[in-house]
Amino acid sequence: MTSKASVRRNAVNELSENRKWLREQINPYFFTSMQDEPEALALLERELRSLKANRRLILADRDKSLILARVNEPGSLYDSLRHFQDREISYAMITHSDGPMPGMNQALEIQRFEFDRKTNEDIKAWKDVQLPKGVIRKIAGEMRATYPEFDMKELDRLLKILWLNNESYLKVASPLRVAQVLQLQQKASRSGGLYLHVEPTPDVKISRVHFAVANPPQKEFLLQLMEVFNRLDLGVNRAYCLTISNGVHPYFLGTFLVNRRSGEVLEPGSELYSRLQQELYNTQIVSTKSYTYREFVTSNVMTGEEASLVNAFIAFCHTNLAHNQPDRFGLDDVQTAFHAHPEMSLQLVKLFRARFDPAITESHPLYGSILEETVRAVNDYNTGHRYLDEVRRAIYRCCLLFITHTLKTNFFVLEKQALAFRLNPTYLTELGPAFTADLPQALPFRVTFFFSRFGFGYHIGFSDIARGGWRTVIARNMDDFITNSNTIFRENFVLAHTQHLKNKDIYEGGSKLVLILDSSDLQRGSERQMENWRLYKLQHGVVNAFLDIFVTDHGVARSPAVVDYYREDEPIELGPDENMHDSMIENIARISKRRGYILGIGIMSSKEVGINHKEYGVTSTGVVKFAEITMAEVGIDIYRDPFSVKFTGGPNGDVAGNAMRILLERAPQVAIKLILDGTAALCDPEGADRKELGRIVLRQDLDAFDPQALHPGGFLLYRSGSRRDGLRELYRKVSKTAEGLREEWISTDEFSKVYASLPFTVKAELFIPAGGRPESIDKDNWQSYLLPNGTPSTGAIVEGANSFITPEARVQLQKKGVIIMRDASANKCGVISSSYEIIANLLLTETEFMAHKERYVQDVLEILEQRAADEARLILKRRREQPGLLCTEISDALSGEINEQYATIYRFFQNRPQLCLQPIYRKAILSHLPKMLREEPKYARRIKNLPQKYLFAILAAEIGSSLVYRGDREADFEATLKGHLVRMFGE
Repeated sequence: MTSKASVRRNAVNELSENRKWLREQINPYFFTSMQDEPEALALLERELRSLKANRRLILADRDKSLILARVNEPGSLYDSLRHFQDREISYAMITHSDGPMPGMNQALEIQRFEFDRKTNEDIKAWKDVQLPKGVIRKIAGEMRATYPEFDMKELDRLLKILWLNNESYLKVASPLRVAQVLQLQQKASRSGGLYLHVEPTPDVKISRVHFAVANPPQKEFLLQLMEVFNRLDLGVNRAYCLTISNGVHPYFLGTFLVNRRSGEVLEPGSELYSRLQQELYNTQIVSTKSYTYREFVTSNVMTGEEASLVNAFIAFCHTNLAHNQPDRFGLDDVQTAFHAHPEMSLQLVKLFRARFDPAITESHPLYGSILEETVRAVNDYNTGHRYLDEVRRAIYRCCLLFITHTLKTNFFVLEKQALAFRLNPTYLTELGPAFTADLPQALPFRVTFFFSRFGFGYHIGFSDIARGGWRTVIARNMDDFITNSNTIFRENFVLAHTQHLKNKDIYEGGSKLVLILDSSDLQRGSERQMENWRLYKLQHGVVNAFLDIFVTDHGVARSPAVVDYYREDEPIELGPDENMHDSMIENIARISKRRGYILGIGIMSSKEVGINHKEYGVTSTGVVKFAEITMAEVGIDIYRDPFSVKFTGGPNGDVAGNAMRILLERAPQVAIKLILDGTAALCDPEGADRKELGRIVLRQDLDAFDPQALHPGGFLLYRSGSRRDGLRELYRKVSKTAEGLREEWISTDEFSKVYASLPFTVKAELFIPAGGRPESIDKDNWQSYLLPNGTPSTGAIVEGANSFITPEARVQLQKKGVIIMRDASANKCGVISSSYEIIANLLLTETEFMAHKERYVQDVLEILEQRAADEARLILKRRREQPGLLCTEISDALSGEINEQYATIYRFFQNRPQLCLQPIYRKAILSHLPKMLREEPKYARRIKNLPQKYLFAILAAEIGSSLVYRGDREADFEATLKGHLVRMFGE
């Protein structure tokens, strides 16, 4: 009994001593924040001494929470985080004792993690939440006292969002901690998604670091932050981190109490503070999964910023070299060139810094010496492996061209989430034909490269003022990523060049912005929401990087961190394309206006304060007008006569859906025999049922079509809703027979064969490819478009989709008698509409536009019909005059003629800017504008407020296009000759 009593007494004494030590050595806030975990606290008090013999003590281990007590030693937190790096942490608390544990030399570390992320849908109902009034009152008082600058109008919303995300946190946290969290969220939201603030604490050796990120990297992010602190020799004493959703995307809200291990204080303005800023912000760009991070950053060979730049070098060199030589300059080849020789990578980084560090720039003598040193290192590179050396020298030279031809970059801007590099396009000439032979023979006006944590891409423009769509290609596996990386530069170049041909009727030249989003590491289905978050993160980061370098004052980049070797305003207009959602369209416009870009909300078309392409069917207006005039050429009046048509692109798509809508409204005898979209294919020999098709047009995808509405012989082949039979994937096919519907499940091979062949084999008078991937009909498969008797399956093709048919395939099909109206002509009205949207943004207030929107849109639609009709009729007129010419050749020639005229006239007015507003030229500008703007005096007077470059460009577009469409070449030449002779010799 005595022995048992002694054991009990010792246990009681030990418990009392442990409890006393914990209260003395751990910050009181720890006990406040652990109120909801009394059992874990009791276990810690009882078993604290067990850490003498064990590395860790599990205080709680549940499905959605984990609490550990550990011996505080280097790497202890890293070790814990590494074991559940794929889990999404919703709350993390790390606490250290002030002194060593009883009988030990090491301090105690307590780690608390929760894994209970709420979805956007969970948060969207925040308006219905009722919070305890006492909680609101306490926190409101704390906010006013501690953060007087906080916008109290947002308190209710932010508190409710926090409650829905983590109710227990709001219940146990002190009002001060809650106030800090709300302040962090508001600051991050208002500063573009990144916020860092360092403040002192009563303990002068400890600083409080507040860091918030909108839409943070989802996996390993806390681990990456801790690695930054460790690498900078900053010990984390305590940390409180929340990840919450605001109903759109997550926010990371972290507070870290840190001390410099060397004993110095972390102060704003110090060198250490600057490095901390750079590294914390750079966590948005450098990926923890990249080789440079794992091998070079964590081992202190490179800083995080240097690793980001090297990764950008790799992406740029790979995409510029691989499109024409994919086997020699594959992704692995380029990565190895930089990874195997980090000293060469760092030499190139050194050159880049010397050119763009605002404290140096290339006028500094240091730049010249580093350039010579770097060129020599590249030229002398020799490992004795001849083939590899040749490949790597080519890669390093490409990187040299990248550095020396970049004219401005945001690399030295701190608050960035992506990198931007505006290049002089002459680097392509210096690369040489070995790498550019597969590109159209035209040099762009500008090339801008973007790089981010989750993707990269280019904006390529062929004119000073340029516009074109922004598409993001989502790579959902590594094969997709590598394939798209190999070809992204060529695809972007071709699309931008095609856009330039298409933009001949407007004042903007052609451009395109194409990004690749890498989501290959995400699990399909369960992580679909994360893919959208990643998409928004990439696009948000890129638009801010875009503005970092293109927001200017008097032509020079506004940010002092951007060294600008170009020094001119650059009005670049964007438009929505693949994977650009409505919310991001509006976001881009808001950001542009807030940051003071020259175009304001006019940076982006198809906004609410704009002309939504799908709502008004602007692209399809031109496509159908081209179809009308083309079919009239072969003797069919589509508004009176029976005719058949086939489509790629579904009823819910912008171009295909609106083209179907217009035909259903205006062409009473049209038979739509084929529709093919991403969800299904419909084939009906009598044409799709008009009533059923009308029910889903612009509302649902094709798989919503009721198979009961099929005619005998028709069928639906479903791409969606496949099922598995053992190892086989099967696809559903529903056919209409004389007896009724028949359902069958077919193999992947059979599905793929039928699905891919339908656009080629279904017979119709007209084909409108209005969806599908570029180059669907190419040099290798165009013959499949011919029927067994050798005739084409359709006699006319009006391209509603870009680059659906390759140039060589177009030529071959036209030689077989097909009339092809190519994309640069047939679907040009979408970009023309966007051009007039930007004009409205520049000349009207948002209130004025919304008040007169329908009138303005009707004016624009009239212009679109006229522009399409002008070109279609001229193409066919020239074809009749010269039967040997192909329609696509005529289209290209028209674009070339107009663009050549545009360039000459633009330069003319650049050299004589005083002419622009003289009466005759002012009249030409007004004639280019929609009726409302030219007929209402108060709006017409505003043209003098347009940027001067826009006046030059509008005059060049209006005069250049009217000379070609409505001019008479012989009469115009005669007038030119006569004018010259009058000047030389008089009347």
